[in-house]
Amino acid sequence: MVKNKTKKFLQAVFLICTGGMTYYNFEILFRGFSHISMFLCGGLSFYTIGTLNESPRRHLSFLSQMFLGSLIITAYEFITGVIVNLQLNLNVWDYSRMPYNIKGQICLPFSILWFMLSPICIIVDDYIRYALFGREKPNYSK
Repeated sequence: MVKNKTKKFLQAVFLICTGGMTYYNFEILFRGFSHISMFLCGGLSFYTIGTLNESPRRHLSFLSQMFLGSLIITAYEFITGVIVNLQLNLNVWDYSRMPYNIKGQICLPFSILWFMLSPICIIVDDYIRYALFGREKPNYSK
């Protein structure tokens, strides 16, 4: 029982670090810089999106997972932004000039972008869980 919990914990840490490193590096590639908070935000987003289809009792369509993925990323981004940008004044990003923004921390254009990028998270997570953790092979034709 303890061994199983440790295994699940280590898998979660691996997935969070994978998502965090990927997001952090994408930010460096596209913005030229990033911040450690983006590692945490990206990692938690990746992990949480990956859990959407882990329950055998819960079947979500791929489109539903994409929509929820966008909401998850947007929510983590808002929470991170409130802490890092508004409370700690680190000014990691500012969407205040973007349309339909909330407190300059999230905005509709980026939520749409997250929707478009969430399939990558879903598929990569599924294949990592399949290849490394012995989960069922992903099948998206159902």
